[in-house]
Amino acid sequence: MQEVALTRSLSFGLDITEGEPANLREASLEARRIRNEVNRLDRQGWNWDDIEDPVTERAIHVKNTTQQLIEKALQEIETYHEHKDNDRLDWGRPRTYIDEPYPVRMNHNEGYALTLNEDGEVEFRISYKKRHFVRGTLQGSPDHLERVKTALTSVDWRVGTAELVYKHDEWRLHVTTTHETHTVASPDTAETIVGVDINEDCIALAAMTREDGVIDSTVIEYPDIKRVRHEFFTKRKRMQEAGQSAMDAVVQTEERDFVHDQLHKVSRDVVEWLSQFDTPVVVFEDLKDMRDDIDYGTKMNRRLHSLPFAKLREFITYKAAWNAIPSQDVDPEYTSQRCPCTECLHKARTNRRKKRFKCTACSFQDHADRKAAVCVCQEWLWDRDETVPSLNTLPRVTKVRRTVSGPGGGADPHGPIFDSGVNRRGTAAQASSGEQVRRELKSVAPSEG
Repeated sequence: MQEVALTRSLSFGLDITEGEPANLREASLEARRIRNEVNRLDRQGWNWDDIEDPVTERAIHVKNTTQQLIEKALQEIETYHEHKDNDRLDWGRPRTYIDEPYPVRMNHNEGYALTLNEDGEVEFRISYKKRHFVRGTLQGSPDHLERVKTALTSVDWRVGTAELVYKHDEWRLHVTTTHETHTVASPDTAETIVGVDINEDCIALAAMTREDGVIDSTVIEYPDIKRVRHEFFTKRKRMQEAGQSAMDAVVQTEERDFVHDQLHKVSRDVVEWLSQFDTPVVVFEDLKDMRDDIDYGTKMNRRLHSLPFAKLREFITYKAAWNAIPSQDVDPEYTSQRCPCTECLHKARTNRRKKRFKCTACSFQDHADRKAAVCVCQEWLWDRDETVPSLNTLPRVTKVRRTVSGPGGGADPHGPIFDSGVNRRGTAAQASSGEQVRRELKSVAPSEG
């Protein structure tokens, strides 16, 4: 066992009893002004160390909140400078916020405070400017309310920073809580190895034990993420061609929120699936240098370089850790090209064609992504100098299609059923915000099919 600090974000509505929603808007507009001022000074060539004092002096927020906002703005600029020379990413400088409010980041007991009252309710106090407050009680799911109450009363937990945001026509408070000594199992005691292969439109999982080899596998498809992201890209491109760049930041925020929400749902599916096994360890391909090695042309580079591989992996790792499940990496070299049969292990690019894997040496066939997840399991055992179980055939793989609205179904776009077998079952991930986004985009970038 190993102890780690784990942080969880909780979302709450605000039932205001003192002050007005207009006061929260005032705080958000001031946050926007601070963020834009930091960007303006950076454009003028100011040293970052010299920006804080003049911005803080003119701010109406408490000093610590202003410092938090300055730090967030500088992080955005730093990300831009890290990627600006990469022509493949087309990473633009942070844009000036004009019409929309900006999140207010605050430290607990400084910019905001949470307390429990005699009725067991969680009361909030938000400083919208120096010595001026908005007060009320938090509203949210019973699970989130119980978690924040635990963080306020337990010595093992602490309440951290929060962000005041305006979403879906209401003000919300996103609060972080941290468990300082959460226990996660050691990879050394794992009985089940779960290999993970993350792709543009799906994630493949394979569970292997040392005694029985591959005992189960699944492929979770999320085609709507790819499709809706392309719709957003088309919308931004047409807006730029029409000289309508003022709303570009809004569209980028909508896209980011949609992808973020979908990745959270996919990661929950993944952790739920792997939690069924005895003492599992989840193993990923180490893809931190993948983007530097990709150059498949402008269109494909844009698609692959902008994929949130790291974000999905981060969500899975984080949620698995809350279930005491450890995570590790392996070298991804040849996991997509190598035959998993232990008597073959032939490696060649010609073994794979889209979603179909067929070994040109031994004629073994399988779903290419599931096969790659199996190879990840094998790599993990080889790295530990352990014996890899004999493998000549694989069990049938279940494919689950996650859709934004409505059940998955229809013909498999990747061709015929593979020799290893494919069972299909659909799941629906209702997301009203995603449906609204698609309705707004139809006039600009209609969906095909």
